Amino acid sequence: MKRKLEFDNGKKVFPIIMLVIGIVIMLLQLITRQNIIAIVSAGYCCISAAVILLSIIIKKKVYLTMLAGYLAAGLGTFLFHVIWGADAGFGALISGKAGFSSAEHPLITGEGNFFTRLGGNLLIALPGIVFLSLIFVFAKKAFKSDALKKVLCGAMSFLLVGSSIFYVLTMNMRTKPVTERMWDGQDDYLNGVDKNAKGKPNVLVILMDDLGYSDVSLNGAIYDTPNIDSIGENGLNFENFYSSYSVCSPARFAALTGRYPYRGYADNVIYPTVNCFTPFAQTRVFNSIEMLNNTDGMLGDEITIAEVFKSAGYNTGCFGKWHLGDYGEYLPTNQGFDVFYGSHHVNDMKPFYHVKEENGEYEIVRGTDELKDQSNATKWIHKEISDWITDTVKNSDEPFFAYYTTPWPHAPVYVGDEFKGTSGMGTYVDCVEEFDHYLGELFNTMEELGVLDDTIIIFTSDNGPALEGSTGDLRGGKYLAYEGGQKVPFMIRWDNNNALFEKGGTRSQSATLVDLFPTLINMCSITGNSGQSDYLPSDRTIDGKSMVDLIKNDSVIHTSDSPILHMKRRKIKAIQYTVPTDHIKSLDEYKNYDFDVLNDNKYVTFKYFKNIQNDNSAFFDKFRKNWLHILTDDEGENYNRTPVYPTIADEMHEKLDSIQADFENNPRGIK
Repeated sequence: MKRKLEFDNGKKVFPIIMLVIGIVIMLLQLITRQNIIAIVSAGYCCISAAVILLSIIIKKKVYLTMLAGYLAAGLGTFLFHVIWGADAGFGALISGKAGFSSAEHPLITGEGNFFTRLGGNLLIALPGIVFLSLIFVFAKKAFKSDALKKVLCGAMSFLLVGSSIFYVLTMNMRTKPVTERMWDGQDDYLNGVDKNAKGKPNVLVILMDDLGYSDVSLNGAIYDTPNIDSIGENGLNFENFYSSYSVCSPARFAALTGRYPYRGYADNVIYPTVNCFTPFAQTRVFNSIEMLNNTDGMLGDEITIAEVFKSAGYNTGCFGKWHLGDYGEYLPTNQGFDVFYGSHHVNDMKPFYHVKEENGEYEIVRGTDELKDQSNATKWIHKEISDWITDTVKNSDEPFFAYYTTPWPHAPVYVGDEFKGTSGMGTYVDCVEEFDHYLGELFNTMEELGVLDDTIIIFTSDNGPALEGSTGDLRGGKYLAYEGGQKVPFMIRWDNNNALFEKGGTRSQSATLVDLFPTLINMCSITGNSGQSDYLPSDRTIDGKSMVDLIKNDSVIHTSDSPILHMKRRKIKAIQYTVPTDHIKSLDEYKNYDFDVLNDNKYVTFKYFKNIQNDNSAFFDKFRKNWLHILTDDEGENYNRTPVYPTIADEMHEKLDSIQADFENNPRGIK
């Protein structure tokens, strides 16, 4: 006679021990909120699930105490990741402590596919689902059929093992070994840079964090940013400049390398690893899914603009927020900077600290406890960059390259005591005005040193605004491929080079962050030892285009041969480029169309979305559509022009797919 499945209350020692361990693990997670405990919990769940399954197969027994231990540990992990968000910054769904950053959640943004939006959180909720299932499984009075019990126990076992494996896998999804390294090409290029920097201009690149296109008064802000505006008023203001990604880390990668983040597996937010037991410790489970194949930082074999300028003889310094890794090859002083002061990560991540870094080593000068209140951060960063520029100018004959990457106005927003409430428009505006004030002080210092006029000053932002801030009339914001998330302020000033552009002018043609790398090499006349002008790496793809012709004459640089890409999580969400109006009118199918929509523009900028969602369709893939916009006349992206220009839409769709395939076949862009 076949034995029936038995349910043992677990009086034996081993199941009881497993119960106690599971409860202890749960309590430790809830009390300490340490990621290492979550990893221990994952291992425990795997072991207990395997034993439970073997017991069912071999002994036909289910030890209720062992099941209870598994569920305790699993539910503790669930609460740890979902409710408290592991205190890792982008955490909680319902935590008031980290609630300001919940807007990143894919369920809210509508980004990602069904799995990343819903499946990830469904899987980490499996212990809870199992718990509910057990109510039915062990309700003997409700189920008289042994066959039904066996089916339900089999399903339960599958969920137990599946969820346990998921815990382990997602803890290790973050980093994929990169085998396509380009160290030799990096060495060859940097060794080939002409080292004579004397007489070349200084460079100051100012990169804001989450500052919207209309968050400066020159672009329509209702408050004043006079010192920021002075860059455009004494130089050029760009009306159509774009980030190369809609979140922090990838955009910074693009700005420093001239390459799209896909090239370096740096196409999502970089999370902290310092002071953690594993490189994956600060990554929440659903973020691990989204960060599949992502690295812990910008790979060391990338060629940064800082490395180019350092090789050319410049003094190089980085001040503020790095957000491209916190150990080894990822550190800023291993990426071309002589010195670094600031934070390795964004100000809502833990652990958070300020460091001083030289020669690839750093010292924590302001720890997490001291920085619980970050009100003085702007003042501290300003002092460090001001002192460094002063010392460099006084003690060196070579020019400087300064990368001033403020952490503001990224949430949570802090402001110094002397600026609190001064704007009358809230902390966000107070913060922007405080930065503007200290930027003015920096300009005064540079003028006193006699270097302001011979410094190329660039001002921009890494992406559009998140919870606060203004995009003007643009659609969307941070995290999205719409204009509000991608279009950012951009101003450039170089007082000693009046021949390059007129003072106080504007530029209407499009450019993007990847263009900074070749542009600065061009403007600073970085050459090779053998006399090559506009010296660029030959072993890898440089996606950016020099903006010099655009700066001089408002020339189109991003045609169909060099489109601007708007990317998210290793996928091209939209493609954008400019074409002559006459070319459109020459197409046979358009001879009978009314071209008033083009407003007699000489050039027309098209933007094509593939599989874009409507704003209110986050849960429904059936609402995904391919849209063609004419940005020349429709900055708000309100109208789908695909029915009017189907050929253009088809061409852009084909171009997008072709570039996506090239990325996937040769992600690092090795030539």
